[in-house]
Amino acid sequence: MRVFVTGGTGHTGSYIIPELVAAGHEVTGLARSESAAAALSALGAKVRRGDLRDLDGLKEAAADSDGVVHVAHRQDLLPAGGMDAVAAAETPIMLAYGEALAGTGKPLVAAGSIGSPGQLGRPATEEDPALPVGEEHKGTLRVRNTVEAAVIGLAERGVRSSVVRIANIAHSTTDRAGFLPTLIALAKEKGFAGYPGDGANLWNAVHARDAAALFRLALEKGPAGRYWHAVADGAIPLRDIAEAIAGRLGLPAVSIPLDELMVPGYYGFLANIVTQSYPASNLITRRSLGWEPGRPGLLADLDNGHYFPAG
Repeated sequence: MRVFVTGGTGHTGSYIIPELVAAGHEVTGLARSESAAAALSALGAKVRRGDLRDLDGLKEAAADSDGVVHVAHRQDLLPAGGMDAVAAAETPIMLAYGEALAGTGKPLVAAGSIGSPGQLGRPATEEDPALPVGEEHKGTLRVRNTVEAAVIGLAERGVRSSVVRIANIAHSTTDRAGFLPTLIALAKEKGFAGYPGDGANLWNAVHARDAAALFRLALEKGPAGRYWHAVADGAIPLRDIAEAIAGRLGLPAVSIPLDELMVPGYYGFLANIVTQSYPASNLITRRSLGWEPGRPGLLADLDNGHYFPAG
């Protein structure tokens, strides 16, 4: 299969391309710079120069392919418009893919996110719509929901479209800017690893290599109009994550009272996020696609040491 991939040099994308190549697919990646082009070539992909602002170019690339995997985002919009602007820019892109792929039955697999809080009283499933995280994120999640709905809606236009919701924590040996490195940096700065209240709120996670395998399976055989959960660990107490970080750094793990989270302190801009609970299930994904996560879980990956280089 000739596959067009965006976001191929990002954390997850850099695992998706080798996964596809190893399975015998011919991959072309979108690159907006020479350095990105070189990175894509090193991963085994052909290179198409361009960027996400060129909707006609994206339509052409999609039309020339047998399938599309989209994991890129307009990060250039972050400084001025924040995540709302980044998410809003996605809808025209998805509609452009729809124009190129309508009536073909070709697959479009787009990256989504698991944003459901713990108010469900159960883990979020693949049958749940995307849900808001909290008041401070409603604008972003509303737009995110619109994007995911646009992708799923393309199934009615003859596109084998689906959304892979990536776990809140994607970890790997190349994770440099995700949630775990942020928590580790905070612990080093403060001299202890903090967790909110009793730390019993639950987070979900996946190894980036396992997530890449799910994107491949969704591309190869996923039915149209479906959500998939790239979740391996569905419910890890945040306290356990903090204690694992503390153990590796030789620091104490400390509870931070909930009434102190909303003032400038340990978590800063993360204060509204870390108190949430995000349990999620992967049962439908595993049964439907035969996806079986096989890489180290989050706590095992923290214990491997690569998040804590010597020196």
